[in-house]
Amino acid sequence: MVGGLAAPARPVPETGLDLLTVGVEEEFLLVDPVTGAAAPAVEAVLAEVPDELRGQVQHEFQTSQIEIGTPPGLELSALRHSLGLLRTGLAGAAEAAGVRLVAVGTGLVDGPMPPLVENPRFHRMIERFGLVVPSPGVNGMHVHVGVPDPEIAVQVLNHLRPVLPILHAATTNSPFYAGRDTGYASWRSVLWERWPSVAPTPWLESHAHYESLVDDLIGTGMMLDEGMLYWYARLSSKYPTVEIRIGDVCPGVDDTILVAALVRALVDTALTDIAAGLPAPRVPHHMLMAAHWRAAHDGLEGMAVDPVDGGLRPAWHLMRRLFNRLRPALERHGDLPLVTSLLSRLQAHGTGAARQRAAYARRHEISDVLDDLVRRTRDNGGHG
Repeated sequence: MVGGLAAPARPVPETGLDLLTVGVEEEFLLVDPVTGAAAPAVEAVLAEVPDELRGQVQHEFQTSQIEIGTPPGLELSALRHSLGLLRTGLAGAAEAAGVRLVAVGTGLVDGPMPPLVENPRFHRMIERFGLVVPSPGVNGMHVHVGVPDPEIAVQVLNHLRPVLPILHAATTNSPFYAGRDTGYASWRSVLWERWPSVAPTPWLESHAHYESLVDDLIGTGMMLDEGMLYWYARLSSKYPTVEIRIGDVCPGVDDTILVAALVRALVDTALTDIAAGLPAPRVPHHMLMAAHWRAAHDGLEGMAVDPVDGGLRPAWHLMRRLFNRLRPALERHGDLPLVTSLLSRLQAHGTGAARQRAAYARRHEISDVLDDLVRRTRDNGGHG
């Protein structure tokens, strides 16, 4: 999880608003270097992690997964530095343990199902829900943005609902599963949605309403605890943050930085609208479901549903519209030049899913996809 509490925000005198802290969690797959199948090697990898990084690396659900979390901060340059150190250190630890670290939404190659991590809560989850995700791991990224007032944070969640599908499309990075192209840009999304509490965030009237919904879902047995609230955006149960958790883990650091910057700008824009008394669009739940399904299927390379009016448009049309909407917030945080550059590179080279398919098209070998992903995972860039 993200290490430490959210850092104090820095005031911006000309607006009266604060700059927002941002932190990231990323989950990775561990694979056998020969077969490419998921390797139950998390303990061996953890034993090789450098001492200075240990506090930011932990287990995930299965023994073929491992997770990192950055400290929260104000500067994207610091976030990028942290991610680079963590990915490089973890990739080296994986190699020392005889496996490879891969930033991918789920496994590419068939193999034995890795066992769960020895955690009583994880075993209770399987006892209650069965093996609802029969895969070697579903690996996502979570972005935390500091919003310490829970009432305001709930309003932010309402404002985020219509725009999260296009970010979902931008993070697609799992088109292959069991050696085949699934036809989806994010097969992880399809697998992940088998958990009963995975869904777009509902419309929320207040923080009390939020808490009552969580209590209801636990009371029905649909969740064991608040940690199983898998809405696409939620309030963190541990930190004073809004947590966005829609995407596949990104292939490279630059991809992650782009998403983190856009998410922070979204939260900043929502706070600005709330302060101005502007209401959030009350988008119907079924339209959000359709928009997220389309995002998982097409990524940014196809069509996207505009949740506000139900129209079907090229995904990049909606992404450019979002970018223009976020310009003031990106400028306030000093992120506009970098985000402009990274977004142009994303359009030129495609999402992680598009890059995986391009790697496969060269020789129609899944091993080529895996080799490309391993390189991107460790590199400090993610394009090209």
